[in-house]
Amino acid sequence: MSNKIIYPQGIEKALQQIHEILEEAQLDFFTNNNLLSQRTLALLILQKDRDIWHNVQVNLPNYNEIEQIIFETQQNLGKPITEAIALTRQKIAIDLENQVLQESQFDQVGIGEKIHHLMVNPLTGFPLLLLILYYGVYQFVGNFGGGTLVDLIEGFFETRINPVVNEAVKVIFPWQILQDLFANDYGIITLGIRYATAIILPIVATYFLVFSIMEDTGYLPRLSLMLDRLFNLIGLSGRAVIPIVLGFGCDTMATVVTRTLETKRERIIATFLLALAIPCAAQWGVILGLLAQKPYALLFWAIIVSCIFLITGFLTSRLLPGKSANFYMEIPPLRLPKLKNIITKTYVRMQWYFWEIIPLFIYASILIWLGRLTGLFDLIIRWLEPVSLSLGLPREVAPVFLYGFFRRDYGAAGLFDIQKNIGLTGNQLVICAIILTLFLPCVAQFQVMLKEQGWKNTLAMVSFIFPFAFVVGFCVFHGLQITGINL
Repeated sequence: MSNKIIYPQGIEKALQQIHEILEEAQLDFFTNNNLLSQRTLALLILQKDRDIWHNVQVNLPNYNEIEQIIFETQQNLGKPITEAIALTRQKIAIDLENQVLQESQFDQVGIGEKIHHLMVNPLTGFPLLLLILYYGVYQFVGNFGGGTLVDLIEGFFETRINPVVNEAVKVIFPWQILQDLFANDYGIITLGIRYATAIILPIVATYFLVFSIMEDTGYLPRLSLMLDRLFNLIGLSGRAVIPIVLGFGCDTMATVVTRTLETKRERIIATFLLALAIPCAAQWGVILGLLAQKPYALLFWAIIVSCIFLITGFLTSRLLPGKSANFYMEIPPLRLPKLKNIITKTYVRMQWYFWEIIPLFIYASILIWLGRLTGLFDLIIRWLEPVSLSLGLPREVAPVFLYGFFRRDYGAAGLFDIQKNIGLTGNQLVICAIILTLFLPCVAQFQVMLKEQGWKNTLAMVSFIFPFAFVVGFCVFHGLQITGINL
């Protein structure tokens, strides 16, 4: 059998035309390239490979002729050229597989294939996703991680560690200023490290455990396949499911992963949605822990945030020029997760996340200490108190918004403290949860956004997100008040 792949007639004709143009041009870039055959080069040009196409535009004066060939080929095929090429190769691969492999009658439709079809079919895939969200996220991460584990470790800090630290710091530092830096209400150890270890770490650990199980089974690519049509409505392809799902663990890491998306337009939309409407594991873990006893409040929060995700994504996709990228993804076989893989992945991600947040939480504690020392902290809180009152929240919530400037998960942890000390109604918890979810991205995510999107796009996103979060909170407060709904 010939090693040459024969593509549909339209593609073969276009390849021949491009080949003739390249031969006629006789440019060094094309004639001296020993790594690629003329046919391979023509295929890459036909698919507008980024690097090759750039060289075509620079070195070939009549590249418009090739652009016209590509346009006509696209029109005649009635589908993307890359898709037609991929489907041709896939058919040849399947034919080769059928030639060299033999399957018994009982192996033709195995249990794995049946489960695969259940996962990718929206009629069965969405109920399965809801089950995973309920048992994996709500029960395991929210109730167990954000409830049982946080209460256990937080109680240990409050009764055993913080009192010892407060007394030890008094002995070591006779000055109240230094005592407040390390201990007492806003100290590095009693606040910053306590938040990171007692509140954030157990939530992140349980989420990364669930994420590692989904990843090791091969579920995530199938989730991408199922959600492809839904994501097309917001200008994304199914491939964007991976960074979006990863954002529920860490938005910073997910923003880096947006590099895998095919077009700049997709990367901008995904980055914006991650910064706006995707809470990291620490945020929504705390929110789940707080709202777990108020199911209607939790459902209300989830509906509001989901609607904002879809509506802002839809509007952004209509404002940005371009079309949604084509979706191609290798689907690995389903398998039972391996315990060693799950533990290793969870440990590595926890280690990376923990060592990222510890310094930031320490810096936040130092900034709060400096703010209190200079009086700036109290001044900002006084400015924020009217905002809290206008949202139907007590004055004590104002510092939570200030914490959110440093990190959204820091603010979420502060909300946990507020609820424990003074208690909040279901409506107040929902308003706080919505604002903190939509709040400014954390420092680390902001830095990555600058690197990936540049100053112009990043500042445009942040300038929209900050006021938008409070406007939504204000609208929700008055909406609940007018309708008389008590969650």
